[in-house]
Amino acid sequence: MSSVDVTPRYTVPGLTPKDGGRVIGLLRLRLHALNDLALTLKHIHWNVVGPHFIAVHEMLDPQAAAVREMADATAERISTLGGEPQGTPGALVDERTWTDYSIGRADAIAHLGALDLVYTGIIEDHRRVASETSSADPVTEDLVIEQLRSLEKFQWFVRAHLETGSGSLTTAAATTEKKAAALAPARKSAAKKTTGSRTDSSKQTGKKATTTKRAR
Repeated sequence: MSSVDVTPRYTVPGLTPKDGGRVIGLLRLRLHALNDLALTLKHIHWNVVGPHFIAVHEMLDPQAAAVREMADATAERISTLGGEPQGTPGALVDERTWTDYSIGRADAIAHLGALDLVYTGIIEDHRRVASETSSADPVTEDLVIEQLRSLEKFQWFVRAHLETGSGSLTTAAATTEKKAAALAPARKSAAKKTTGSRTDSSKQTGKKATTTKRAR
């Protein structure tokens, strides 16, 4: 992650440049996370297959559009605070604290299992930023909370496909995107029909699994 000094020469009334810089630094990573999420949602939108294809394919486009609007609002808040929002792919890759989404062409429900972990990471970090800005900059706190309302609703939509009739998540034990994809209901069912057991796709591909939390 880049250690760029983002302290502005001026900021909004009521904040010192130092405090403004601290908020800008928090929002800078939130901007990267939202840009990354928008791209990930489109990647999934393009790569889902299987009997749930159309439902998931069409569910994700409005989410991607809404996340793009969140990114725009976040970038504009950075500018308002006197900062310089970084929207280039190079800045995102250089400063992010997570790896690329690890699932390619796959069953739609398997993708949702992995996407649930993505949403968990971004929601947890959004909540942390809301907490850290509540005293110094309630305007930024309000922006992040408003985004959380939508992000948590989107995760609810995703989890509805992963929930059992008793209210449990089929992917609750997953610690990686690949494991979550393997535990998702459609993938689990297909594995039973073909092999009689569930297979972790990370073992099939030989690729290294991602970390437990996709902190974004």
